[in-house]
Amino acid sequence: MQALNLWPPEARRDLVGVFTDIDDTLTTEGAITPDALQALADLKAAGLVVIPITGRPIGWCEPFMAAGAGAAWPVDAMVAENGAVAFARAPGSGRPLAKRYQQDAATRSANQARMREIAALVAAEVPGVDLSSDSAGRETDIAFDYAEFARHTPDTVQRVLAVLQRVGMQTTVSSIHIHGCFGDFNKWQGANWIVRALWGRDLAQELDRWVFVGDSGNDQAMFEHFTHSVGVANIARFVPQLRHLPRYVTKGERGAGFAEVARAILSGHGRGQAPSAQRATPGLE
Repeated sequence: MQALNLWPPEARRDLVGVFTDIDDTLTTEGAITPDALQALADLKAAGLVVIPITGRPIGWCEPFMAAGAGAAWPVDAMVAENGAVAFARAPGSGRPLAKRYQQDAATRSANQARMREIAALVAAEVPGVDLSSDSAGRETDIAFDYAEFARHTPDTVQRVLAVLQRVGMQTTVSSIHIHGCFGDFNKWQGANWIVRALWGRDLAQELDRWVFVGDSGNDQAMFEHFTHSVGVANIARFVPQLRHLPRYVTKGERGAGFAEVARAILSGHGRGQAPSAQRATPGLE
């Protein structure tokens, strides 16, 4: 990882969009700080697409996207549950938000029944590990708390992962939760999906124009693929466990680190034209 000030200004000139993790990247101690919220607004004001992408549940995300909410964030979409589902603003739809899934309703229903059984299995095999407090809002994955309110050891995390993997789930670990899902979902796959779905563009073919900011294990696929990837300073605690690291790292931690990235982007940004959202929105529910 290189210091953020080594990011060449010319590399920032034609950027069109920013993806960012939420927990411990935008937030500090569980809440978005004023500097991080202002950074989102500044990026939007400069004409950039801004998309938080998170392991949090879609139900947890809704208040931050809802029109008229006092805490509404200035973002274009919010991708949740590590890429499987998203809220997006739907121009011309008559509704402030629309929900978009990668799996159909029948598949989601069947998977939810399986995940209830798996939650009971984890409880039996790894006593003391609980579902995440935000589980009621989850629709496509299951999550267990190891570092949000609970404090579990790395050995316990591995035991939970072993159970989930044994039953055929895809797994990942964020800065606070252990995740499992049925489906080939991760943040990279989800980022490609939402850019294609909303703008009809191929993210993989224009990675020199997008940025990703993150801090933990479930951000690795993004760090691996993005030309411009940045870790906020608190990524240091995960570095020994990561196979793929961001190219740059901030001096500041969490929300302060994100604000640092935003300043770097805007200092070199040439105010190029961001993607225009497609008016047709098939698959929105």
